Amino acid sequence: PKDPSGSPNADSIKITKEVANAFVKRQKRSIYERYLEYYKSPLEQMHERCENYPPCDYLSDQIGFSMAYNRFFG
Repeated sequence: PKDPSGSPNADSIKITKEVANAFVKRQKRSIYERYLEYYKSPLEQMHERCENYPPCDYLSDQIGFSMAYNRFFG
């Protein structure tokens, strides 16, 4: 069945779940990768803290992250 515009109807292009799974295979992730999605490393948390504080973010561009972080939070 086609629409008057000439494009196929949405119902006519549906495929079964089994056929779709033949085309798309999900990669299984390890437990460690799932852990990394939920928990940030301490260094990542420090970077975010510095980025969210404009004076620290600006100074980190000038003198480096570690020196700027220690100046404001260290």
